[in-house]
Amino acid sequence: MAAVAGLQLSAPVHGHGHGQVVLSSAKSTLFMATPLTFPLSTPSGRASFSRKQPVVFARRLSGLEEAMRIKRLRESQVTTKVRRTVPLRRGRVSPKLPVPDDIPRPPYAATSILPEIASDYQFPGSEGIAAMRAACELAARVLDNAGKLVRPSVTTNEIDKAVHQMIIDAGAYPSPLGYGGFPKSVCTSVNECMCHGIPDSRQLQDGDIINIDVTVYLNGYHGDTSKTFLCGEVSDSMQRLVKVTEECLERGIAVCKDGASFKKIGKRISEHAEKFGYGVVERFVGHGVGTVFHSEPLILHHRNDQSGSMVEGQTFTIEPILTMGSIECVTWPDNWTTLTADGSPAAQFEHTILITRTGAEILTTC
Repeated sequence: MAAVAGLQLSAPVHGHGHGQVVLSSAKSTLFMATPLTFPLSTPSGRASFSRKQPVVFARRLSGLEEAMRIKRLRESQVTTKVRRTVPLRRGRVSPKLPVPDDIPRPPYAATSILPEIASDYQFPGSEGIAAMRAACELAARVLDNAGKLVRPSVTTNEIDKAVHQMIIDAGAYPSPLGYGGFPKSVCTSVNECMCHGIPDSRQLQDGDIINIDVTVYLNGYHGDTSKTFLCGEVSDSMQRLVKVTEECLERGIAVCKDGASFKKIGKRISEHAEKFGYGVVERFVGHGVGTVFHSEPLILHHRNDQSGSMVEGQTFTIEPILTMGSIECVTWPDNWTTLTADGSPAAQFEHTILITRTGAEILTTC
């Protein structure tokens, strides 16, 4: 979903939310971004990341000076620039929509059990890459059309219905549907919702921002992408958050190529986010994608010491989430909808990419 917002789809771990890929002590997957609650291990068995590491590291000033500068900037943005909106409340969730019997389904669709994150990296090969391009192009096209529906008074449930119909009309399956019990065909995350929002009867309001996370399963391959859209007249501060988040994704992709270290992605994203005083969410990460919805490698979007390097022919997502305030989160009882702990706005963008010898090809374009 984006599904792992972020691995979760990043799908949430039972009791902790879903969507991007989320990791729990059981190492379960989510469908958008993936929350991390324990050190990640490398193939050698050594822990490569600890949540106890500071989120911000000094670059030009001393560590304390730089941290205090960023803290003051972020506090200033939250207290003086953010137009407070009515806190999100759960609307009515309608029954999941049917999928024609002749459309192939991913293995998890037959059960509500949340799949494990596959340990193998995904290398589709020449035929697989052609199939992935088709799946990713469809996901991008559906996302683009879904974004055109965003306006005040439209419900997220209406967006879900439209996305569902576009996907099945193309002979594909909406990957989030049934993933670990997720009841809808797309994730819609509004304002302070970081990721994995379940479409419901809530109407979009003038000034909202909404992330729409689309993943399709076509001819045996998943294509995963998301974007944050503006609804009506959005404040300058919220527009800036959305713009910088997209720029962070672009900068993360720019460092990717055969032989590049994975940790460069988080470093580049963090450097750009810090310039504007934004927090980079650690709990949800990117993930390998292909025939399997969520797999290794897990892509950390914040500064980290993750080992390992990219290899030509590999496919995975990058899906940073930025916030104006706290990077901590709370998850609703639905076990999916994950919000910022302090109610500050959050934005996310996601692409599926293919590593090449000299760079990275963005597959989720149309």
